[in-house]
Amino acid sequence: MKKRLISSYDEENDIFVGKVDGENGYVADYGIDDGIFLKINKSNLPTSVLISNASKVLNTSKSILESADVRIGIDCDEFCVKFSMCIEDLKIFSTKCKNSFGISNICYEMDSNI
Repeated sequence: MKKRLISSYDEENDIFVGKVDGENGYVADYGIDDGIFLKINKSNLPTSVLISNASKVLNTSKSILESADVRIGIDCDEFCVKFSMCIEDLKIFSTKCKNSFGISNICYEMDSNI
């Protein structure tokens, strides 16, 4: 499933936010890695991602995080959640955690270039 991503980066506070276009609100907010939070709607689908201390967490420069060309992939099964982030077609981060949140089996992509 592919959705249009609207992303923003606050350099002063070092916070990255990626939101699915047209989605409002969420019913759950899960910390899937240190500083990475995934918000889920009532259909159990991702609506947004917030990354605090983004340049440190993603181990990249603040200038790269200001790019508008962002793609976030979220793959879930009953065992794990896989999160990846690409900026300007370069993978800058990926992580995997246990799916103790009950997120549905999905292959989900949020892309700023749709």
